[in-house]
Amino acid sequence: MNEVIKQMVEKGEMLPLMEEFYTIQGEGFHKGTAAYFIRIGGCDVGCHWCDVKESWNAELHPPTKINKIVENAKKYSDTIVITGGEPLMWDMSPLTSKLKEEGLKTHIETSGAYKLTGVWDWICLSPKKMKLPTHEVSAKANELKVIIYNKDDFRFAEEQAAKVNGDCILYLQPEWSKRDKVVPLIVDYVMQNPKWKVSLQTHKYLNIP
Repeated sequence: MNEVIKQMVEKGEMLPLMEEFYTIQGEGFHKGTAAYFIRIGGCDVGCHWCDVKESWNAELHPPTKINKIVENAKKYSDTIVITGGEPLMWDMSPLTSKLKEEGLKTHIETSGAYKLTGVWDWICLSPKKMKLPTHEVSAKANELKVIIYNKDDFRFAEEQAAKVNGDCILYLQPEWSKRDKVVPLIVDYVMQNPKWKVSLQTHKYLNIP
């Protein structure tokens, strides 16, 4: 990568774009809503059950000017979801400023492990044990989505719920490959602890991205 491009990436004026697509939000509070997804490469959180491991190495994904990303996004939807990878590895301020100039709604899906940058209408925090969220992201999250892979994840979910603000919506979501085993546990848990809601990856049932 030449020095000019490297500097633009460091400033958030270019981002390692893995993919971008128009689909239906499948998870959490906005499930069922048409949205344009921008998937940014780069992640070092290392979830063993990650379904987009090809996003981890940012160098595999071409640095793309944010103007081009915004031009594409605004053709499709007024709701833009920035996901990854871990988008907060990069400075999100330039991208979200341009999206807001176009009157678009900005959503982020993040582990919260990095400094919060950007202007967000909705922050979906999905914390991971390997690299815990910063205090700032926890405090500002609109929804907390904890992936349930085994029974210990319920303990972790409660730890994380204690760190978010009082208006944050709490979700437990089965890890897809373990869903048959953990869905009954989640159902029981939510019935006993009704501050939580169940989130399902409905896009996988709909067979869309």
